[in-house]
Amino acid sequence: MDRAVVLGRFQPFHNGHASLLTAALSHGERLMVAIGSSTEEPSLRNPWSADEREAMVRAWLGATHPRRTKDVDICHVPDINNPPRWVEHASAIHGTGTLVTSDGPTATLYRDAGWNVIDVDLTERPSWEGWRVRETARMLSTVGDDDAVRAVLGPLVPEVVLDWLLDHDGLYRLSLLREGPVVG
Repeated sequence: MDRAVVLGRFQPFHNGHASLLTAALSHGERLMVAIGSSTEEPSLRNPWSADEREAMVRAWLGATHPRRTKDVDICHVPDINNPPRWVEHASAIHGTGTLVTSDGPTATLYRDAGWNVIDVDLTERPSWEGWRVRETARMLSTVGDDDAVRAVLGPLVPEVVLDWLLDHDGLYRLSLLREGPVVG
């Protein structure tokens, strides 16, 4: 395979994403990282912008796979909330290749659309689910003790991403967000 494609919201980039991208890099000479929900309004489900999530991915790549950074492209994919049309929509942005995923429904959508799909088994998936990582980070968002934040989030988030979150005030905002977009 010459090009792998990985989709994710990366809210935030955590160890499950790191595992998935490492697997994808082993399957392809090139990698396209497609950052989903790229235009969503800030909420507890989507606290970081697409540009911030891209910065997290790039920080991790630079720290863990510095020789491969030139082989990785990143694109932003807005949601359309229409699963039957998702693959056509996303493919127009991220291009072709082989999908590398650990998400069953996404694998099914892409296989049904004729894509080659590589399923990656994430052994730590229950603790690496994005909502768990975000909720843990939210609980720590007002602690004000970087060492405590590192001790709790360290097993869930790569150190370089944790550094990025702390350096860019990426955790404190979680204490200010609501579950969904504010209406009105």
